Amino acid sequence: MVIKHADFVKSAVYEKDYPEEINSVEFAFVGRSNVGKSSLINSLTGRRKLAKTSKTPGRTQLINYFEVNNECFFVDLPGYGFAKVPKAMKKEWGKTMEIYLSSQRNKLVFVLLDIRRIPSGEDMDMLRWLDHFDVPFKIIFTKVDKLSNNEKFKQLKQIKKKVAFKNSDVFFYSALKHSGREELLNYIGETLAEGVGELEETEEGAAVETVEVTEEQ
Repeated sequence: MVIKHADFVKSAVYEKDYPEEINSVEFAFVGRSNVGKSSLINSLTGRRKLAKTSKTPGRTQLINYFEVNNECFFVDLPGYGFAKVPKAMKKEWGKTMEIYLSSQRNKLVFVLLDIRRIPSGEDMDMLRWLDHFDVPFKIIFTKVDKLSNNEKFKQLKQIKKKVAFKNSDVFFYSALKHSGREELLNYIGETLAEGVGELEETEEGAAVETVEVTEEQ
């Protein structure tokens, strides 16, 4: 997929305010407030200031829609896990996310995880939430430029104690160096061509991999 243009459309909280679907799949991005979500979206679209970073992480509680090539939406979901956010705001975040995840939008969610960190309780809750709402998703490990290959190998070994996956079924991305961009764009292009529903039914090399949560309860 080649992104020729990407533009901000609108912010929303309730489903009635979401933009009309473009008869295609929309791609949502979610993760902790400091995982580098805005940087990844800007890197992916080639627009440095398309997705804006809040001065206070965790304060932005809106769902932001960006139209890409007039054929799909990129959806920037509110970040989570920032300790200083008031409980009332966390509750509102939960409502906003539940409305979106339970909606009938034809969506695929990219869950962003900082490769330098073991998945947090909030990360694990998000994976379980997606499973609960039967929403197809893929994991993207961000900030891969911060680790050497050896460090990356060791870190993934620790991460897999909580989340089981094959390296070939996740993405590795550096917004700083734009590494992983081509692979992710190719995947998005293939998903647009085939549709999430059809890809989910593919048994071999499925585009949407079931991630097993291995954390002990």
